[in-house]
Amino acid sequence: MARLAAEIARHDHLYFAKDAPEISDRKYDELFRRLVELEEAHPELRAADSPTRRVGADPVEALPSADHVAPMLSLDSSYELGDVRRFDERARKALDAEVVQYVLEPKLDGASLELVYENGVLARAVTRGNGRVGEVVTENVRTIRSVPLRLVEDKRAAPALLAVRGEAIVPISEFEFLNRDRRRKGRPEYMNPRNVAAGALRNLDSRTAARRPLAVLAFDVLAVEGGDAFATDRQALKALKEWGLRVPERVRTAESVEEIAAYHRDFDDRRDELDYDIDGVVVKVNGLPQRDVLASTSHHPKWAMALKFQPRRVAMGIRAIETQIGRTGAITPVARLWPAKVGGVVVSNATLHNREEMERLDVRAGDLVWVQRAGDVIPQITGRVRRGRRFAMPEGCPSCGARLVERGPRTMCPNGLGCPEQLEAGIVHFASRGALDIEGLGEETVSQLVKHGLVKELADLFDLTAERVDELDRQGATSARKLVEAIQMRRTTELARFVVGLGLPGVGSATARDLAAHFRDFATFRDAPAEELEEVNGIGPVTSRAIRAFLDNPQVARAMDNLLAKGFELAPPPAGPKDGGDEAGAWAGKTVALTGSLQKYSRAEMKQRLEALGARVASQVSKRTDFLVAGANPGSKLARAQELGVAILDEDEVRERLPAPAPSLFGADTP
Repeated sequence: MARLAAEIARHDHLYFAKDAPEISDRKYDELFRRLVELEEAHPELRAADSPTRRVGADPVEALPSADHVAPMLSLDSSYELGDVRRFDERARKALDAEVVQYVLEPKLDGASLELVYENGVLARAVTRGNGRVGEVVTENVRTIRSVPLRLVEDKRAAPALLAVRGEAIVPISEFEFLNRDRRRKGRPEYMNPRNVAAGALRNLDSRTAARRPLAVLAFDVLAVEGGDAFATDRQALKALKEWGLRVPERVRTAESVEEIAAYHRDFDDRRDELDYDIDGVVVKVNGLPQRDVLASTSHHPKWAMALKFQPRRVAMGIRAIETQIGRTGAITPVARLWPAKVGGVVVSNATLHNREEMERLDVRAGDLVWVQRAGDVIPQITGRVRRGRRFAMPEGCPSCGARLVERGPRTMCPNGLGCPEQLEAGIVHFASRGALDIEGLGEETVSQLVKHGLVKELADLFDLTAERVDELDRQGATSARKLVEAIQMRRTTELARFVVGLGLPGVGSATARDLAAHFRDFATFRDAPAEELEEVNGIGPVTSRAIRAFLDNPQVARAMDNLLAKGFELAPPPAGPKDGGDEAGAWAGKTVALTGSLQKYSRAEMKQRLEALGARVASQVSKRTDFLVAGANPGSKLARAQELGVAILDEDEVRERLPAPAPSLFGADTP
């Protein structure tokens, strides 16, 4: 059985990764059937990495979540070569190098995945999720034949732990075959290959995933332990290929912006030759130790960026212009288009953003306009081909009738959550995955709850009963009970998620985590003056005033009081490790600010280490600051700290108080 499984795995690798089969499909099927027969006779001997596990398993009720081994960050991107030039200048300056070598590769347009191998065997596959936590889709990924269930060790031994980032794709040829089959059966066509890939990965029945023509291209090593360290990205890609993973085509190195531009032009001209979608090229610093020096923001690495392709455009007719209302009350004009394909996706709507943008474009119902997908994703009108009739913004809110007001370029409904559409949008945001993550509370259900008068404000969600929900369309007794249970479970949630759910202006997931870490409880945050809000990393005067105005709004305050009266338990983030010795204890709960240039660590690395020990790293110095870490050429924070009597430490003093760092995942030679 072991020899037969190894032989089948070898043929899988030859066929799906190398495109060089040695045997016919019939011979392969005979080998596979023989292994199935043996495993049915001896089920106790079926291996975890057996090729027969690729056929899928019984459906699951829900996908569990898991933390990533390392954050899966987004890429900073641009359409302009000038931004690449500035990226190169920043990298050379930070690394004090005349020339930086980059790896160039296609930017894949699929669904991101983390593959985790333990002692060479696929142990876990996780979707990107929010970049820190994703959904476990291991059984679905086992069905993808380009993903080795056990790493090939002919040329290189497998490490104890290997975490790989890849992209799940559906080849264009297979996508077209799927749609031909759906047309023949009278079923609606799939929108694009990316949606098919993402849907198959997250399907609760892995047998359905097994029937989808998925492939995975691996392009980054997130972590490796117990094996050879890599000095460069090219070495890591070579190792991935030797271990049996499929990697992107036409990967190159470059040492100048001109070489990057030539690579981008060549790929843009020839991207239709590929059998999978790409929307640009990725530029990555090749040296892994250099990446550690450049570090990352909470959103994207500073050692990589994407140079996107200009979107393709199509002439489309506007059949009507309508308005929709967001949770902030903004009235957004939307062009309803006669459906047509743009970049492989059927488009029927395009936002006109606001009153000023609509006037700038001067589009009307009946116009023939140019439409492109911004970033190959969002439909966007870029110009007019032929004139139609003029559109005017309404005077009253289409949802609640309130008289609209103009605030800058936006036209707003001032009625807040008293406006049914704003209330619906606010509830959907409150229940979204990044906020309270209430399963089953999607747009359609929320719309019914509001229209039937069951929910008139957020607090009403927690008074719902299964009997009342059961009266709604498409809600049976079981689904109604599950929805009510899911809502009640969220009385206990993380403070950061609750803050996200409120929809504070300028506050996303990362800023909400910083607010939760700084204030520790909601009451303290809610009463904090604007000056104290500015102590939180990433919050400046404009955002702090906007948050304060939002919290002080009488309608918002009343809705918040009613919501909190439902009895929430809002858990703050962990205060940091308590077992790190005296050094760790010295930082836990302390507020620290940084100024000047550091020698041993980058500012981002110092911030990360201090936060890992339970400290709060603030962007400004105030009377609440415990320490200011001052490097070379300190700024105005030093004078402010001296004025307030804040303790000032130089880098050497801080390093003496820090525990020894853990070894780098990429080897001992990494700074």
